[in-house]
Amino acid sequence: MSFTTLSASAEVGRNFAVLRTTLRTKTRFHRPAFFMLLALLPGLASSAHGPTLRQVAEQARILVGAAVRPPQLSETAYASTLAREFNMVEAEDAMKWWVLRPNATTYDFRQGDELVRFSQGHGMKVRGHCLVWGRNNPDWLAKGHFSPKQLSQLLHQHIRRVMKHYAGQVFAWDVVNEALDENGNVRDSLWYNKPGIGLSGQGTHYIEQVFRWAHNADPKALLFYNEAEGEGVNRKSDAIYAMVKDFRQRRVPIDGVGLQMHIPALDADASAIKANVARLAALGLQVHITELDVSVPVDSRGNASADDLARQAEVYRSIVHACLNSRGCTAIQTWGFTDKYSWIGSHSRGSRGQALPFDRTYEPKPAYRALFEEISAGRAAGD
Repeated sequence: MSFTTLSASAEVGRNFAVLRTTLRTKTRFHRPAFFMLLALLPGLASSAHGPTLRQVAEQARILVGAAVRPPQLSETAYASTLAREFNMVEAEDAMKWWVLRPNATTYDFRQGDELVRFSQGHGMKVRGHCLVWGRNNPDWLAKGHFSPKQLSQLLHQHIRRVMKHYAGQVFAWDVVNEALDENGNVRDSLWYNKPGIGLSGQGTHYIEQVFRWAHNADPKALLFYNEAEGEGVNRKSDAIYAMVKDFRQRRVPIDGVGLQMHIPALDADASAIKANVARLAALGLQVHITELDVSVPVDSRGNASADDLARQAEVYRSIVHACLNSRGCTAIQTWGFTDKYSWIGSHSRGSRGQALPFDRTYEPKPAYRALFEEISAGRAAGD
């Protein structure tokens, strides 16, 4: 029997076992369990046709994930593809302030809990995103005219409450998201200096404080700084490197850096990405690629040219190759996984799209094949 057949058989066996257990223990309709059944049934057939992206990632000892919107888990094709192809998930919005904190006194964990239940039913890890961000905060917070002392108390309480709620369920958190501007300076924000949490004008000290609070709330969780446009070597990535090197030297509890990698053109500099990942890993940090997508021009019907999709695939391939060349790069995650729900179309007003490995009908694209082939090849010799 071939390795492929063995892998497929094992996957089918695991799916049947989960299905059997669910049927035995769920005596009445339960929404998350029902969604799990919907996701498993298509997977029983598809896994018999060869290894999946998830399977080759597990052989390569790397996490491969996707950002997820919990309401879409009710769609059979969405849930089955997600469970079959990925071993890690992250909430796009369900763990951000504006979802978790509709007002100052209420926490709403329903969407985040649904994602956690789905992941547990399919043996997937969960990344948390994100505890602190200067944008898209609820109006009651952003326009609340709080004093620095009040904001400090609110933020500390939020971090403690959210992380304790998900302790043992969320293995890694994007603690602070996009705190630096394009020149590598600390960005003006509610948390830094408008009015800030009492550390205004002190550079990265407010970021340091947040990481200390996060570690105290859940000492077992991996803590990441997550940033956009810092994937290669530039002013911003130099500033990220300087900050996290300082944190490591002073034993600030930080475990890794998340590189978003929303690639807006088909010209990613793989050598620069490789160099940046290597220098971060040399500090003893993990690197996660957290929000990967590669957009291409589309016509009025949202279609891209075959040539652009082929070039897109090579960008995906080069990024995975750069990651796998460093043992410190331990996860690759796309921002969504199907073009059906990508943010790129609305963000670009329809001029760009088709940024993800699966098309709008959940068919794998050349980008998927590139991901699969590069991860199948494994890490570079010696890594």
